[in-house]
Amino acid sequence: MNKYFKYIVCAAAVIIMGLGLNSCVKDLDVEPIDPSLKNDVTAEQLFNKCYSVFATSGNNGGDDNVDVDGLDGGFQHKFRQMWNSNELTTDEAICGWGDEGISSYCHNSYDASHPMLRGYYYGLCIGITFCNQYLEVFGDYDATMSAEIRFLRAFQFYLLMDGFGNIPFTTKISGDNPEQYTRAQVYEFIESELKDIIGEGSGDQLLSDPAPKNYGQTGFGRVDKAAAWMLLARLYLNAQVYTGTPQWAAARDYAKKVMDSAYTLFTNDYEGAGVDGITRHFTAYQMLFMGDNGTNGAMVEALFPVIQNGTRTTSWGGTNFLICSTFDSDMHPYPYDPTEVNGLYNNSTWGGNRCRPELIKKFFTDIEAPEGHAYDVVAAAGDDRALFETEGRHLNVENESDFKYGYAVAKFTNFKCDGSKGSDNTFSDSQLMYMRAAEAYLTYAEAVTRLSGSGAAPADAVSAINALRARAHATEKASYSLNDILDEWSREFYFEGRRRVDLIRFGKFGGNTDYKWQWKGGAYSGRDFEAYRNVFAIPTDDLIANPNLTQNEGYK
Repeated sequence: MNKYFKYIVCAAAVIIMGLGLNSCVKDLDVEPIDPSLKNDVTAEQLFNKCYSVFATSGNNGGDDNVDVDGLDGGFQHKFRQMWNSNELTTDEAICGWGDEGISSYCHNSYDASHPMLRGYYYGLCIGITFCNQYLEVFGDYDATMSAEIRFLRAFQFYLLMDGFGNIPFTTKISGDNPEQYTRAQVYEFIESELKDIIGEGSGDQLLSDPAPKNYGQTGFGRVDKAAAWMLLARLYLNAQVYTGTPQWAAARDYAKKVMDSAYTLFTNDYEGAGVDGITRHFTAYQMLFMGDNGTNGAMVEALFPVIQNGTRTTSWGGTNFLICSTFDSDMHPYPYDPTEVNGLYNNSTWGGNRCRPELIKKFFTDIEAPEGHAYDVVAAAGDDRALFETEGRHLNVENESDFKYGYAVAKFTNFKCDGSKGSDNTFSDSQLMYMRAAEAYLTYAEAVTRLSGSGAAPADAVSAINALRARAHATEKASYSLNDILDEWSREFYFEGRRRVDLIRFGKFGGNTDYKWQWKGGAYSGRDFEAYRNVFAIPTDDLIANPNLTQNEGYK
């Protein structure tokens, strides 16, 4: 399927229709972006386009021929803006770039004119529109393919609902302005769609049974029932936020389905001689985020992997963004290949996103992190997940514009276990995991703990958490509180684009909370910010374009 990712001929899918995009003529073309392309499209091409929006911003890569005309390719990249909105607003990440919108993310002062939130919103909307088009034109072509497209649409509706609350909603291609659905209404739709495509409804469009695949194998990158179970578990885990009614038992049950499936935690460390004869050692946790994670065994954990290839899925988002934005040229994450600039085998180092001190303190509570490279810090933390560069850097972010203030993250690389180089010197080969099986373990542990009512994790929840800690060679514990579980969410998933939703669920994001972090609310020592900012604002231009929409409470 990846042969279409860069050069797909899909002009029909680029016609902006539905979901409020049809009338935003100031910002979005209503004609095919490239009129030289054919206006006919096959089922396979449009099917691949529906997947490719998770990997790239357009048809040609980088900023060229983007899906939403008038928006920068990086600004509308789905993962990049999901990451920015869910990481820069929290206790994990901060960035000192001067791009419009970065500072207001980091200081929790975003509003309806925020350019990156606007790009995220429209990137999700156009992805949903592609899915609507596929289902309208080719819905009867292949039952499994249609089930997958329904999952992709539900996943994007989930992200839109999670971020923006009450959103425009339509499942049709139409010139009419869509109605605004409440969060609870969107929640109900997502739940119904996912249950139907896993066989708990009345339909016959069913996802395939769980079966992990490696890069290059037929069907790699396509979702199956395990992805739908995981999205249902995520939906139910946050049900109280979205609907006012908790669904801990349902979150537990669907997480357990994933845990009992063919997907599992990847636990195999690597040690072997490379192509240059140098013996290398990598931990299983490192291997999840390396340039050969599509073939080194890590894909057994990837519930929703998105294809990344340095020559065919070129973009300024995805794993390329994760790698380049977290590295500068002084970083040496592995004790191998000392002649390499930074061990990335990737020439781009942007030096932007790095840690707030609260993330580091999740790993170092009684002692200070040593000054050194990532392998030194991991050894001192006694946890494979502590992949931080501290050499020549400051723990506290006293200067937001200087990348040396705030420890750097060396979690994501384009390095391969055998020391071979990637397919390109600029773009990444590391596969992007939108969801991985580790999420099921923490979802299960949290849901079971909340169901117990005691605030302390029962034995089966302790076991699930310890499975993750054992994989990271971290000390296993006999008990965990809910706050411990929140910290474990951060240790396992930091910088993967999900932190905001966890803080909101625990009541530690917007409003009067008992939790501050550096630069929270724009103050160096941290301060509370308004509770309404738990939901982002509907972009102003969509409010103007669609009279059916009402702005979220608190925003002007």
